[in-house]
Amino acid sequence: MVFSEKILQNVNVSYRNFSKNKIVNQAVSESSNNIQKSLKILLVLLTLGTFLAAGYFFLNQADPYTKQVLSLPGDRNKGEMIFKINCSACHGLQAGGMVGPSLLDVTKRMSKRGLIEQVTSGKTPPMPKFQASPQEMADLLSFLKYL
Repeated sequence: MVFSEKILQNVNVSYRNFSKNKIVNQAVSESSNNIQKSLKILLVLLTLGTFLAAGYFFLNQADPYTKQVLSLPGDRNKGEMIFKINCSACHGLQAGGMVGPSLLDVTKRMSKRGLIEQVTSGKTPPMPKFQASPQEMADLLSFLKYL
């Protein structure tokens, strides 16, 4: 019996060690999973923060012309005259669109910076580059706001 008791004792010790190791392994595994999740969340937050910071930086680094336009008060009536002389042939007298697209509610679809870029760049043919003075551009933006 002594021999079988020793075997049983060894089996019990082995089982307890196995159980302890299993619990420790589960705890380590859970801890490792939590660390991985935390690192993934941290990586996502850092990436998002980087994009937000870059966007803020680039938005605040507008060219001097755009900064000047945005700092000026626009005159809606002067803007309407500028529109009729320079834009209405393609966008229509009421800005409803012809060759060019409708500009009704355009300020709800585009930012002021986007409109300035669009008007001055001529990047979307057949629209020509429009080289307005900063005040003329501010006036035009003021008119576009009320379409």
